[in-house]
Amino acid sequence: MGLVSQEVHRGGGHVLGIIPRTLMKKEITGETVGDVKPVADMHQRKAEMARHSDCFIALPGGYGTLEELLEVITWAQLGIHDKPVGLINVDGYYDYLLTFLDKAVDDGFIKPSQRNIIVSAPTARELVQKLEEYVPMHDGVVAKARWEAEQLELNSSLQIEIAR
Repeated sequence: MGLVSQEVHRGGGHVLGIIPRTLMKKEITGETVGDVKPVADMHQRKAEMARHSDCFIALPGGYGTLEELLEVITWAQLGIHDKPVGLINVDGYYDYLLTFLDKAVDDGFIKPSQRNIIVSAPTARELVQKLEEYVPMHDGVVAKARWEAEQLELNSSLQIEIAR
């Protein structure tokens, strides 16, 4: 992520890194660019990333990438957000995941309209074009305003716990 943030910053984009305090020493190994916002834990990190993001893009990665990717997909499925979710499918890295999702649709575990929550392309340029054309397709289960209010309440209570 360091190279991506450096290139975004170099290109004039705004970079905001959100990281749990307990991971700062382990994960921040070099010079940072842009803003760094320490938070209490991974849950708060994801909530903050969602609040500040226009979309979500996953590069090839491991467990952490998959966990965060599936959570933002689930949030879109539930109607918590309507932001696009994209995969940069470098050299077919995500082909098996996409095949798995297609199978889940075929088997009735994912609605066909919800399969379109994920947009993929082999290059960043192609993906950005697809993300710009994205039209949300979910069955809004949870009202976004109610979700945001609950998250603000949760964050306030977390801040009180941290202060203790």
